[in-house]
Amino acid sequence: MARTVIVGCGYVGLELGRQLDAAGHEVTGVRRSDAGLDAVAEAGLDAVRADATDADSLAALPDADWVVFAASSGGRGADAARDVYVEGLRNVIAAYADRSSPPDRLVYTSSTGVYGDHGGDFVDEETPIEPTTEKTRVLAAAERVAREETAAAGIDGTVARFAGLYGPDRYRLDRYLEGPVTEGYLNMVHRDDAAGAVAFLLESDLARDDVVLVVDDEPVDKWAFADWLATECDEPAPPKRTIEERLDDPDLSAAARRRIQTSKRCSNARLRELGYDFAYPTYREGYSAAIEAYLSGTDASEI
Repeated sequence: MARTVIVGCGYVGLELGRQLDAAGHEVTGVRRSDAGLDAVAEAGLDAVRADATDADSLAALPDADWVVFAASSGGRGADAARDVYVEGLRNVIAAYADRSSPPDRLVYTSSTGVYGDHGGDFVDEETPIEPTTEKTRVLAAAERVAREETAAAGIDGTVARFAGLYGPDRYRLDRYLEGPVTEGYLNMVHRDDAAGAVAFLLESDLARDDVVLVVDDEPVDKWAFADWLATECDEPAPPKRTIEERLDDPDLSAAARRRIQTSKRCSNARLRELGYDFAYPTYREGYSAAIEAYLSGTDASEI
């Protein structure tokens, strides 16, 4: 049994906690709000109030064998992201480094956004990262903290680079059924597999001081995905637009413009080689529950 602390125990963290708890590990979920703490308790995990950006609050964290840093900046800008992902992560590492028995492992959950634009080519763990927005540059800086500053503290750091997350309450059926859908590629991973991959790396003692890309088997063209989803949901194909048409929008922010111009396909060959077995290897399996709910009458915006 490993003592596990999940800092920022939200969408993925709660599922990770449930999986580790079911496997017999002792799990503590860390949140800063009453609602967050209630969600942790409802998942059957020990709940502790602390805020990664408040170093003094981290004295409340219990000792741990494994720490997972899965905190979110709440969709805010680059400054808020730096406060959470870089400084907050540093605070957590420092809080544990000072203890007589620091954790053995720390996993930081990053994003495939750090790759930048590769013209639709495949990328993997050996591909140099080239973040194109201030926020993804923050994520790249946090990855360095997760590997370098953990090592200085005597902790083995791992970066789990998540593709686009989807799953319960995040299927976004309305976006793809109603359109317009902008061309490009989707790199996705179901929430349960994002959590499952982290649990696998910890329990199998793999990827110490390393980066692992967490994405499913099949990056998919957005237009092809939207047409498939419409067919499965017995709806007409949604309207579509090219990248050039989307970029013609005068109200498009500079950050959104750079995201739209960023294209890549992410490979999970490394994760597969390590031995992880996906519960939802492609979007077809992953979206089956959402499609069933839609066909049974649930509004697309609620799935």
